Amino acid sequence: MSIIEKAIEKLESQAKVAASAGQDPGRPGVAPQGVTATERAAPATSAAAKQLPDIINVPLDRLNSMGAVTPDRPRSRIAEEYRMIKRPLLANIEGKGAARVEHPNLIMVTSSLQGEGKTFTSINLAMSISMEEDRTVLLVDGDMAKASAGGLLGVPKDRPGLIDVLEREDIGIEDVLLHTNVPNLRIIPAGLLHERATELLASDAMRRLVEELSSRYPDRVVIFDSPPLLLTSEASVLASLMGQIVFVVAAEQTPPAAVKEAIEHIADDKVVGMVLNKTRGNPLERFGYGYGYGYGYGYGYGYGDQKAGSDNAAHGSAHAPGQ
Repeated sequence: MSIIEKAIEKLESQAKVAASAGQDPGRPGVAPQGVTATERAAPATSAAAKQLPDIINVPLDRLNSMGAVTPDRPRSRIAEEYRMIKRPLLANIEGKGAARVEHPNLIMVTSSLQGEGKTFTSINLAMSISMEEDRTVLLVDGDMAKASAGGLLGVPKDRPGLIDVLEREDIGIEDVLLHTNVPNLRIIPAGLLHERATELLASDAMRRLVEELSSRYPDRVVIFDSPPLLLTSEASVLASLMGQIVFVVAAEQTPPAAVKEAIEHIADDKVVGMVLNKTRGNPLERFGYGYGYGYGYGYGYGYGDQKAGSDNAAHGSAHAPGQ
């Protein structure tokens, strides 16, 4: 049985176990997710999973105050912006894009440098896609150094996650995959900081895990919040495993030369789209959104005042804090 099948089996059995015990599965004192009556008498294979909650309550009020996409504000301006941003991504997943994409439901959100809004974009994109009737979303916090996505979504800092699954044989996906109070949204946190994070992300175990996440559930969109491409080597490793890349660029902030250099870290066979973030005025009145394969940027050795070309670039627009 695969690790994904084990996770689903545990999740589906949770409700039955809670009902037979007369307990709320989301409250403290209940056995770990999916544990049977017999297994409750035996030591758990993962002590971390036993001690931590099964359901994450995403702080929707706080996200609303930050201007994020949330289910209770489906007609907000930012919700409309992300409807435009997600459509080309979903079209590629459905095979309706301009070209065939391998693993199109694996989407990485990244940027050139820190502070351009890529984590906030990841969360907004995940929230927006979770509102689709026929889709579920798994948001994976792949930024091992900061783990900002998990923190903004209410995941405890000491929660095991992706890196722990790759390093430890006693922790499986079923121990780290979190349900939330947002319908159709699941989270895998980054996990504990590890000095060999790059090697673990480049391992065969990571490749097998990503392959299975992509192929096992055709209705699931897997979004990876990645580190900036120019600051860590982990981002390039993650990019090699993805089907689509959402590249966040802060308007009037990101040097065009930095964007050009970052794009060179992404293989030519990836579908790369740009989200122009922190634009002034109403982006819906000024910009369209589309996806393409090429970028035209000015050349230079410094991150100075070169002007970015736009003949082949794919542009979206959205407002988001720098994360």
